[in-house]
Amino acid sequence: MQSERTKKLPFDSFSEECGVFGIHSPETYNIASTAYYGLFALQHRGQESCGIAVGNGKKIEYYKNMGLVPEVFSAERISSLPDGNIAIGHVRYSTTGASKLCNAQPIYFIGKCGKMALAHNGNLINAKELRNELIKENAVFQTSIDSEVMASLINKYSDESIVDGVLEACKQFKGSYSFVLMGQGKLIAVRDPYGIRPLCFGTIGDKYVVASETCALDGVGAKFVRDIEPGEVLVFDGSGIEFYRIDKTVEKKAHCIFEYVYFARPDSEIDGVSVYESRKESGKILARKYPVEADMVAGVPDSAVVAARGYSEVSGIPYGEALTKNRYVGRTFIQPEQGMRENSVKIKLNALRSNVCGKRIVLIDDSIVRGTTSKKIVQMLKEAGAKEVHLRISSPITKHPCYFGIDTNDYSQLVGAFRTEEEIREFIGCESLHYLTIDELCQTVHRDKNDFCLGCFNGEYPYIVENEKEKEDKHVLDD
Repeated sequence: MQSERTKKLPFDSFSEECGVFGIHSPETYNIASTAYYGLFALQHRGQESCGIAVGNGKKIEYYKNMGLVPEVFSAERISSLPDGNIAIGHVRYSTTGASKLCNAQPIYFIGKCGKMALAHNGNLINAKELRNELIKENAVFQTSIDSEVMASLINKYSDESIVDGVLEACKQFKGSYSFVLMGQGKLIAVRDPYGIRPLCFGTIGDKYVVASETCALDGVGAKFVRDIEPGEVLVFDGSGIEFYRIDKTVEKKAHCIFEYVYFARPDSEIDGVSVYESRKESGKILARKYPVEADMVAGVPDSAVVAARGYSEVSGIPYGEALTKNRYVGRTFIQPEQGMRENSVKIKLNALRSNVCGKRIVLIDDSIVRGTTSKKIVQMLKEAGAKEVHLRISSPITKHPCYFGIDTNDYSQLVGAFRTEEEIREFIGCESLHYLTIDELCQTVHRDKNDFCLGCFNGEYPYIVENEKEKEDKHVLDD
């Protein structure tokens, strides 16, 4: 589906996904406040909209709106939500469906099993087909997002039990999904059979907490228990936890490796791997493989800073700051005019002239998608007096689109789709440019590359993506 992506900043890094949070308590209390802090910790995963739904066994009340978590949820707004024993929350970056209020989550609906609410991180590649089939059966949709399709299909199969509805519906989902759902006095957490999107759970005393990342567990004082396994369904209720498996489980995992490169917070651990350590190791590998004479190593804030420190540690070149970031500009803020869009890099980043003037800079970034921002950053540093800029990227060349929750769905958006490393360097205008290889990136997480989805690098996806080859061929012809 086409979204209002053209209004977003055309930065080179992949855009965020979404973040989900859920909590189940044996007792009723101001549970929305806990959900608020959980979402605050996940703010980096989505800055367009957010929402919280609270259930107390009799009703579900919710509030959602456009904006950051502290903008949407004032103290008064949090207190206006009822006390409850279950809450789910969501922060959103739109990968399908336009950026507008009707598409904010959680999705609330009344179905066969009463009132339910769902919050989802991921992207179904067969959402259009499922939606059309449901419409034929007289389903009515209020949004353009795949999360509502998921909710509708779960309801379709929930004749007596919402758990049965989840297990049956998940057999038909194709794509990435980690979601939390409340209904029938239960909190249900689900991770797709490939484990593309992360999901974990922990405890606060006798409360159970589910979140996209461990940093959200830390944010609410929860003790990490474990990651939810690919294809696993956890049901939390007054009697404890029940564990189920989606029948359509697969032997091969396909975790999104960009969680470690960019999406996740550095203080999170995903599937047993420290995000911080993996990023630092990527910088070390770059330093060993691609040394260069320089005066300073710097990272593009924020996700490349840790890799830059790793590069500095191995190379012996001092680490410093070359760029300062406007902390009050969200990753996805909307610009009303084309003129602002053209100046978007300077709105978000600016060179530290006193730090870079007269120096040879090794600049570390996590990825290059469109190439336009990297080109402007290099130009910005040179205008500030940098003698040389050597760019090092802590991931491989992005050659293929992502269809599982990242905002790149076309080859025309990718500077590396049909260019060599040298051709990309010439386009960007830096003195040298080098990337990690796929094998080197997998070394940073100490796992076999078969455990990951690497489709954006090698075009090999966990699901067959219809028309993907046709899109590639069409772009070649268009060029």
